[in-house]
Amino acid sequence: MTARERQRQTLNFGKPEGRGAVTETFYPWALTTERFKKEGMPTDIADGAKDITNDIVGNKSNQSEKYLIGKWGEGVMNYERYLGFDPVMRVHFVLPFRRFEEKVIEETAEHVIKQDLFGRQVIKYSTSEFELEYKPVISTQEDWDKLKEHARKELEQYYSDEQIQQAYGHLVEGHEKGDYSIRLNIEGFFWVPRELMGIEAHMYNFYDEPELMKDINDFIFEVYSNQLLKVIDLLKPDVLYLMEDMSGKNGPMVSPDIFEEFVLSYYKKLIPMFKEHGVDNVFVDTDGCFEIMIPYFIEAGVDGFLPMDVNAGMDIVKVRQMFPRLKFIGSFNKLEIAKGKEAIDQEFERLLPIIRQGGFLPGSDHQVAPSTSLEDYQYYIQKLKQVMEQCGADL
Repeated sequence: MTARERQRQTLNFGKPEGRGAVTETFYPWALTTERFKKEGMPTDIADGAKDITNDIVGNKSNQSEKYLIGKWGEGVMNYERYLGFDPVMRVHFVLPFRRFEEKVIEETAEHVIKQDLFGRQVIKYSTSEFELEYKPVISTQEDWDKLKEHARKELEQYYSDEQIQQAYGHLVEGHEKGDYSIRLNIEGFFWVPRELMGIEAHMYNFYDEPELMKDINDFIFEVYSNQLLKVIDLLKPDVLYLMEDMSGKNGPMVSPDIFEEFVLSYYKKLIPMFKEHGVDNVFVDTDGCFEIMIPYFIEAGVDGFLPMDVNAGMDIVKVRQMFPRLKFIGSFNKLEIAKGKEAIDQEFERLLPIIRQGGFLPGSDHQVAPSTSLEDYQYYIQKLKQVMEQCGADL
């Protein structure tokens, strides 16, 4: 059985030969890999697993992957193979207005104002160690119109069929052979306006600037239904997931009505396209407690969720009882890994009923924290391999 088929069977409620897939939810945290180096991980392995936001844009010699990110995930996959995980190739598709040159806008004796890689301006005062938000990417319709004009030029420059082939084509053969599974990551219709406007303005603009909000999401939909579908046709990803982060510990940040008008309406148009183009598993990544929103996501065609935020009260056992065919990636409380073997064993006991039901790729519910030792993480992986021998046992 190939690595890809093992992962597909695990996620699709099968009973893979020998054991279910052993994968991690997200790429590693740089602070964690720095610790692992000090504890014996080879430097080339740890340094190869770079944070995506620190690898692409700041590297001006690598502008071919400014938006179409297909090689970055190789370092992460090598890191995970070294640790004993099954191979997963992570790739990203970035919207044409979500990458900017990092530069200094203004510098005085009292402060420095910089533009970050997402186009936001931040300020750092000479009396402080911290950068503070200073100016969002957009505040008005006029700001968005200028940004959209810029984005259309970027589409012409960076998203041709030849560039899509150059960015992702080298992954096709290994994927078709089953050497690895591919997960394709994109930003969602709640996430992007928030990133452009800032959290507070975003919340107000559902009411104050609804047409601006919809204009932004209309353009996102246009890019996804054109350029992104070409990437999907080429790669045939096993999992596509949308980053949303629309919930907090006490529940969603918006009402179901707002969600349905500004987010779900786009899902209902886009996800059927994904399915028509061969995507079996569409997932949503939203932190916090989002239980009341699950029926809406399912209505739009969402197959599952990652990472299921344990510390926000998301109970995977309860949710699976409510929605028996819902799929999951993640859900292992990351804080328990750092506590050692006994805590790791107890957390796997909590998850074992869902592992036995299938449709679940266990992994850390967020990036593994730097409080985790390499020894404890290696024990966690060893234990994960053992418990995944029970994958699909209740089928």
